[in-house]
Amino acid sequence: MPSENRPLRIAIVGASSLRGKELKLIIEERNFPAADISLLDTSLPPGTLAEAAGEVTFVKPMERESFSGADLVFFAGTEEEARANWKLAHDAGASIIDLTGALESVAGAAAWIPEMETLLPPPEPKEAKRAGKGIYSSPPPAVLIACALAVALQDCKAQRLAIVFFPPASEHEQRGVDELEKQTADLLMLHPFSQPVFDAQVAFNLLAGYGEGSRPSLAEMRAEIAKRIASYLGGRAPIPAVQLIQAPVFYGYAFSAYAEFAVPMDAAKIEKALTGVGIHLAAKDEPGPTNVSVAGEERIQMARVERDANVPAGIWLWGVADNLRLAVANAVRIAEELLAPKI
Repeated sequence: MPSENRPLRIAIVGASSLRGKELKLIIEERNFPAADISLLDTSLPPGTLAEAAGEVTFVKPMERESFSGADLVFFAGTEEEARANWKLAHDAGASIIDLTGALESVAGAAAWIPEMETLLPPPEPKEAKRAGKGIYSSPPPAVLIACALAVALQDCKAQRLAIVFFPPASEHEQRGVDELEKQTADLLMLHPFSQPVFDAQVAFNLLAGYGEGSRPSLAEMRAEIAKRIASYLGGRAPIPAVQLIQAPVFYGYAFSAYAEFAVPMDAAKIEKALTGVGIHLAAKDEPGPTNVSVAGEERIQMARVERDANVPAGIWLWGVADNLRLAVANAVRIAEELLAPKI
């Protein structure tokens, strides 16, 4: 971390990605004490005009000198960018926060959800995190949601928890958004449509699997999410069953969850447990959240608990999160925890 007489320096790798843009926006909103925000990207030519913290800047090349003097480096672009360049950032003495998921296996990045530390303490003490130049991973939206639900319901003695996620096209970055947009327009005009990302019709459709040419496949995405949920919970909370259904929406990570208890539970107790992990519940006179209503929200938004019609001890939960803001806000909270002695 920076010395008392030197301002903070931040680098964002993958600055032109959807996550990179959201990250820059949140850093600026939080008024980080950063005098220098470097934007690095392999998809844009070096020298491309940009803006950061209200100042005109330029996109820098991905080279050793670009990381020199950086205190915090966020990897927000592709997994390939993270794998190829994390060591440059580490050798420069920076703390690394990864949003791509690549560095947990490649560099031993420690997954961290600061908001749940009191209920689910991380394996590594907070003091050790702040003292070193560590490598940390901010989990993706599905992992953040699943861990929050699992931790909230463990005190209610839930016997089983199953979650069906409906990921938006933006989980595939801008190329996923562009493909859904083009497919929608082409189908409305009865034109042939392309499908290089999903290798299937995603517009006006729900998918339980992508076409054979799509990588990663939906099954691979589900397996990776399930693995990361189990890894983070580490036996400290019941591990939920998970399923993914690709939804024809651009943004907003929706989910439907079923929980079952040994005996019928008081809905108020369940809702208190959910708000205790930072989930926002709709008021009794408010409609449940939608992909549209959660735009710009940093927290998971949920409707009130509904009892199952046939299983007295079963409940259904419905929620949505702004997928970009949820994941990026967690990454920024990690940075704030690392900087806590200085902020």
